[in-house]
Amino acid sequence: MKTLVVAIQKGGQGKTFATCHLAFDFAERGLRVGVIDLDTQENASLTLSAYKAKLSASQLFSGKPQALKRHLKSHENSKLTLIAADSKLANLDKMKLSKAASALQASIAVLSEFFDVCIIDTAPSLGVAMTSAILCADYMLSPIEVEAYSLQGMGMMVTVIGNLRKQNPKLKFIGLLPNKVELWKPRQHANLTVLRQRYPKLVLPCSIGARDSIAEALGEGMPVWKMRKSAAQKAKKEVRAMTNYVHKAMEIAQ
Repeated sequence: MKTLVVAIQKGGQGKTFATCHLAFDFAERGLRVGVIDLDTQENASLTLSAYKAKLSASQLFSGKPQALKRHLKSHENSKLTLIAADSKLANLDKMKLSKAASALQASIAVLSEFFDVCIIDTAPSLGVAMTSAILCADYMLSPIEVEAYSLQGMGMMVTVIGNLRKQNPKLKFIGLLPNKVELWKPRQHANLTVLRQRYPKLVLPCSIGARDSIAEALGEGMPVWKMRKSAAQKAKKEVRAMTNYVHKAMEIAQ
């Protein structure tokens, strides 16, 4: 099983958008996909509610990985399974990072018996949950808006990634995904140029425009490419380019 964490230290960047669309895309490719929602805002849990397992995300940190199996048995033949966020995730910051990361790693080992790929959505803060996920992941993707505050936060994230890779040498950073881009605005056009110049090897070659159809699709629990509105066509092409890029970067065998 390959594990991908979607993370950045700022809210509203598009982590849930990327998580859900990657999950839908990978499932359509015939992969068994598990999604872990570690964000107490529960946005991914809402979009993927139709695929919810009788297992909450906080249970992955319980230190009882074998107990997870009975909850997942009924999802053995499912293409997509959600391990939803719950209020107890708020207590994770009381745990020692080493204990939390170890527990999550043990749980992910159990999940590998049921899934081909695991995607982890995270909260917009470098707390115990996000850090544990990064320490357990094989790959990492960071969506980012091309605004000044986001660029500043990305600088911090790049530093954090460098430090955490010392503890998790297997972690591969797929890159920064420019999201909600409005290139007709000179400010955003200039910021995207700066982003690509500052991190030439880290920015994905594709980007996602500011598309209302994406938010609408997520609200209806479906990927944007299933929207029948003509306004969704550009979003469909952009999102498919992103999922194709990530799938290739993760070298997932099918």
